[in-house]
Amino acid sequence: MDKLMDNPWFIKMVALVLAILLFGSVPKNEPGKPGDVNVPSDEKVETIEEVPVKSYYDTDTLVVTGVPETVTITLQGPKNLVQQAKALRNFEVFVDLTKADMGKQRVPITIRDISDRLTVTIEPGYANVSIQEKVTKEFKVEAEYSRNLVEEGYIADKPTVNPSKVQITGAKDIVDRITYVKATVNSNGKISDSITREASVLVLDKDMNKLDVNVEPDMVEVTIPVRSSSKKVPIDIVRKGNPPEGVTIDSINVDTKEAEIIAAPEILAEVKNVRVEVDLSEITDDTELTLPVIISNGVVKVSPETVKVSVRITKETEKTISNVPIEIEGMNDEFEVDFLNPANGQTDITVTGPSSIVSPLGVGNFKILIDVSGLDEGEHEVDMKVTAPENITWKLAKGKASITVAKKEA
Repeated sequence: MDKLMDNPWFIKMVALVLAILLFGSVPKNEPGKPGDVNVPSDEKVETIEEVPVKSYYDTDTLVVTGVPETVTITLQGPKNLVQQAKALRNFEVFVDLTKADMGKQRVPITIRDISDRLTVTIEPGYANVSIQEKVTKEFKVEAEYSRNLVEEGYIADKPTVNPSKVQITGAKDIVDRITYVKATVNSNGKISDSITREASVLVLDKDMNKLDVNVEPDMVEVTIPVRSSSKKVPIDIVRKGNPPEGVTIDSINVDTKEAEIIAAPEILAEVKNVRVEVDLSEITDDTELTLPVIISNGVVKVSPETVKVSVRITKETEKTISNVPIEIEGMNDEFEVDFLNPANGQTDITVTGPSSIVSPLGVGNFKILIDVSGLDEGEHEVDMKVTAPENITWKLAKGKASITVAKKEA
């Protein structure tokens, strides 16, 4: 017996038999049957989104593009380790380009500072990167703005930019594509005065695509000089209506002879004057009026907008001058003329006009003639011709004279 116990093969055979017996003695429970025991798994799977990616390379001389800003990682492993990693995020996702060559290449995105008992999946797991030489160049900034910002009737001169040039840093192939460097000015409303605004610098290629570069400074000041498009024109007086009966308009004057108008240049070239309209139908005395200056279509503004108008009048006086003699011209010496109507060869004349003119008038201020040349013997109706002072109106009691023409007795 001692010899058997000393034999290693005997001991191995006994151990094998005991193991088989022990395995067969363990009860086998099928899932879902009474007596089942569910033991919670210690494994857990968690997904973490928007995990930042760091890049390691020589930032002084190189520019790297193509590395995603964030990735999604999936953690699988012991529950406590997964939860701890998710809560603390004390790991780092990175791309190591310290030994990478220039040009385009596909590089892995890796993770460190995380338990080796966790299985980590990174999505995406690779990055298609471009490694280029970093260059810096100076570019002039061009100001840009919409012409619709400028109020109608105003002109914007060439804008200025401060500073006028910026330093642009980026990958050499991208910097070489730069075609436009612009600073665009925006405004909440129309502008009629010079303005200064801060504007961001935009770097574009020939197709107006924005380029990924660094700009120093990235904000500039843009000044847009704005001035009015204006000129001075005369103010014309336009008479409307007729004065009341018995009123004569002596003069109409404005206190300002010229007005300044603002309009687009093409409108400005066409406008020759502005006007004030004076309604004469209500004028019965010397009057001072404040009237608007009327502008034509397209004129944006006029200065002054109103003017004072002085209207001076004379009220008319009516006067009848009696017994004005009727003179005869063209009479043949062989004939004589007798008046039938008016029988005394005199007539009345009624004159109307400013009292200063009418009041002193008398018979001597008027000359009334009849022309009898070429008349035969007999009765005739002839027109009377009147010579009268200016600035009055007159009316005869009768427009024709009745006369007889007869031969003189020998």
